[in-house]
Amino acid sequence: MELDEKKYLYLLFILPLVVLLFLFNMYWKRKKQQEFGDLEMVKKLSPERSVFKPVLKLVVLVLALLGLIIGLVNPKIGTKLETVKREGIDIVFAMDVSKSMLAEDVAPNRLEKSKQLVSQIINQLGSDRIGIVAYAGSAFPVLPITTDYSVAKMFLQSMNTDIVSSRGTSLDEAIKLSATYFEEKSKTSKLLILISDGEDHSEGAKDAAEEANKQGMRIVTIGIGTPKGATIPLKRNGVVESYQRDQNDEVVITKLNQADLEAIAKATKGGYVSGNNTKEVVEYIKKTLDNIQKTEFESTQMADFQSQFQWFLGFAFVLLFLDLFLLEKKTNWVKKLNLFNEEK
Repeated sequence: MELDEKKYLYLLFILPLVVLLFLFNMYWKRKKQQEFGDLEMVKKLSPERSVFKPVLKLVVLVLALLGLIIGLVNPKIGTKLETVKREGIDIVFAMDVSKSMLAEDVAPNRLEKSKQLVSQIINQLGSDRIGIVAYAGSAFPVLPITTDYSVAKMFLQSMNTDIVSSRGTSLDEAIKLSATYFEEKSKTSKLLILISDGEDHSEGAKDAAEEANKQGMRIVTIGIGTPKGATIPLKRNGVVESYQRDQNDEVVITKLNQADLEAIAKATKGGYVSGNNTKEVVEYIKKTLDNIQKTEFESTQMADFQSQFQWFLGFAFVLLFLDLFLLEKKTNWVKKLNLFNEEK
């Protein structure tokens, strides 16, 4: 199911407001009746007034408003599954989520800049399949290969430096885990886009890249940060409490290690690009993709989506029409049944 106009969902806040207004009105009426005289006497003076009908009118009104809002949102439901042939490649984004990515030598910080870059790259894709890996001292699978870009962006935005518990940065672990995303015997072109500041606490990144090259993978590395480097702020609720320190209690200065990232890319006949300029990165990746052979593959997806707004609008209008005939006086046949104990 798809929601065509999600922007109208905020109108749902009207519903609790209507209920609150109804309760306030009931309270105000009761207070005024108490000022007028004894409540039992007031009831005897208006024997035809129903206690249940105002509540029923409220329920009808709320349901009608709900139907109108859902109608404006226009849910669409796919009516059949079909196999779609696409032409593209498999891409895995390996994102560095180590503490050094909190450095603010690029705005707003290295990690948020990485998210922006990946999001912009995804916007330029057509029929390619994508996956996401997070890594620090070890690697963690975030999203398997998929064609659902909206889900990929949702997982992307949720990434932070706490999703991988081990400290440090292990580029070789990121490359090895990313390699498992690709089908070994598949003829589909394989691209790993590795985003990092290049600080590596392992020694096998180049060997892992050479092994990836044997498997037909190409690696493009994106360097985030500056050679000058920056401190790593540790924040709570957006306020800096301290800065990352090493085992000697010295404030850590984290710097971009461009040389290692270039060496990894070179081992797979890939390329390196600085991630500090979003436009340059997107253009570089676009050129890279244009030079990679596309493969036709099949994927099953829901198709032939049809709008369902008319059902909800029809339901709402029926309820609003019904509301015209719901008076606050008691209904004779209901009064005889005394379902709501309104007869004393």
